[in-house]
Amino acid sequence: MRPESTNGTGGGGLAVPMDWLCAEYLADELLRRGGLVETCSLEYVAGRRTLALTIYLSDGAGPEEQVEEWLDRTSYDHPWPEWVRERLAERREREGGDEPGVALALETWRLLEETQLFATDLGALPPPSAAGVVVDESARVWLPSWRLGLPLGHLALHLY
Repeated sequence: MRPESTNGTGGGGLAVPMDWLCAEYLADELLRRGGLVETCSLEYVAGRRTLALTIYLSDGAGPEEQVEEWLDRTSYDHPWPEWVRERLAERREREGGDEPGVALALETWRLLEETQLFATDLGALPPPSAAGVVVDESARVWLPSWRLGLPLGHLALHLY
């Protein structure tokens, strides 16, 4: 989002709120540091969006105090999409849908749901506890991008 004006008459405030900027920056740093995928890939964008949304909706302090919560939220068995929908509804009610941070979070969620990526069918994977199971990576399906971004973000958090 660009400010209305660059000559000092645009209201003086940030067009993008600091809490959203911090969430995106932290998500980007976590994924870059993890080095799991190329920074120009669609998977990277999905992971950054997923992590930024998780961080933004967690309403907490810095990463040192929040990593465990973020790991829990992005874990395999956590109902992440339901949690996102609930938190977005709470934020909209509390702050209003016109608040820039809420608007950016809503747009990010829309993009994560509507952007489809062709990938290994993550829904067909066995639970993480199944040892020695061979995964058929050729079984590919179209998935909402958050389905790839979530495990990628989780792995990046583990590497933090």
